[in-house]
Amino acid sequence: MAAPVNIIVGSHVWVEDPALAWIDGEVTRINGQELHVHTTKGKTIVTNVSKVFPKDTEAPPGGVDDMTRLSYLHEPGVLQNLATRYELNEIYTYTGNILIAINPFQRLPHLYDTHMMEQYKGAGFGELSPHVFAVADVAYRAMINEGKSNSILVSGESGAGKTETTKMLMRYLAHLGGRSGVEGRTVEQQVLESNPVLEAFGNAKTVRNNNSRCMISLERSKF
Repeated sequence: MAAPVNIIVGSHVWVEDPALAWIDGEVTRINGQELHVHTTKGKTIVTNVSKVFPKDTEAPPGGVDDMTRLSYLHEPGVLQNLATRYELNEIYTYTGNILIAINPFQRLPHLYDTHMMEQYKGAGFGELSPHVFAVADVAYRAMINEGKSNSILVSGESGAGKTETTKMLMRYLAHLGGRSGVEGRTVEQQVLESNPVLEAFGNAKTVRNNNSRCMISLERSKF
């Protein structure tokens, strides 16, 4: 349901479109609860006022890296922001302390090399661009500072890139753990050996999806 706003003639709004999901346009006529919206694709859509969402005409052209900064946190606004960033090859976006990742369907080795790991090591959350390493670092630091075990949940539809994201998290945690070990095994070995368990989580069936989530558990005693 759309957020209650003052929609008038001239308002810029998002309206549902069968081909594009959402399309933006300008309200040209209001008849009670009925709106006439002239879209940027040149057609006019007639719809109910309850089915449109306001568009933020002052949103940055490159989107925002944390969507809590959006004027309107609704579906078309979120999708537009993610699409805008994706076109700029920015595949990560925050919503508060949640990281949204969009599968680029290509290898991006420069995003995950040792140099990048060192940049995020110990950096404050939100200090640098959104990244999976930032989430891993926050979880690791919280575990170390509070002396408690921690977990990272990776969720998404099949093909969304959960397995690759989980591998990147594991690589970063192994990097943080260094080479010191317990019972003859390095931290890196302990982290990477947990992969079969993570794959089991990732391949577990749920009521919504056959492959919906992976989980990394950080046990304080092993770091």
